[in-house]
Amino acid sequence: MKKSFLTSTALIICGLLLSNCSTNKYAATDKVYKTMAKDFAKTIQATPPEGQTIDSLNNEQYFVGTVNMGIRKPNFVMIHHTAQNSLDQTLKTFTLKRTSVSSHYVVSRDGKVVQMVNDYLRGQHAGAGKWGNETDMNSASIGIEMDNNGTTDVWTDAQINSLCALLGTLKKRYNIPTANFIGHADYAPSRKPDPNNFPWKTLAKKGFGLWYDDVLQMPPADFDTTSALRIIGYDVKNLGAAITAFKRHFVGTDLTPKLTEPDQLILFNLYKKYM
Repeated sequence: MKKSFLTSTALIICGLLLSNCSTNKYAATDKVYKTMAKDFAKTIQATPPEGQTIDSLNNEQYFVGTVNMGIRKPNFVMIHHTAQNSLDQTLKTFTLKRTSVSSHYVVSRDGKVVQMVNDYLRGQHAGAGKWGNETDMNSASIGIEMDNNGTTDVWTDAQINSLCALLGTLKKRYNIPTANFIGHADYAPSRKPDPNNFPWKTLAKKGFGLWYDDVLQMPPADFDTTSALRIIGYDVKNLGAAITAFKRHFVGTDLTPKLTEPDQLILFNLYKKYM
């Protein structure tokens, strides 16, 4: 009787373990992630660091471990839309080696948040671009992908509420400046339109990004709009693309690459906040 009971219990436990394994369709990529993380740890632990030899006058490199160091931390958050039709589709894309694309977090339409990269590791979400003096945003930021096709999908309350909760945690954890919550289009205006039709004002009210005041002051006659865009952070090498990105973020309508008089009022107000 006792033997039978133990056998039955063992079978039940095995069944549960097998069931859990079978329901995790990303078990294989989870394993690869853990292996890569271990390899990163080996690289960090190596003394002297592998591949970091330097030339010296006496052809000998010395290494003395300091006690004053820490893990690099993110200083920006970049928000994207996935341009795909479901959370599952995005997770599949981000777990295929050939895509070379990833993000730290994905926020689904129903508010579910999936983390895919440790905050301290470098995700592959930003690509080529420039914001202020930063040209390698992958190394400086946390990437958040919003589950949205970028055209017909609306932003759900559950999704935006979850995003704001996540941003609150990240801002506090890493002391991220309010102005450093940006969109992909802000950083790469010549390449990317995301996130499209996004409620930036809602985020700004909660401390995630800056916004313009309700009462706007007329700019002076010599107001240099190009310099103002550059001071805010935009790469003005392609001025038309920078203007469109600015209007996508702060105006939301009329995305033509030309600043109207109302656009200039908004730009002047924001420019003074970034000074």
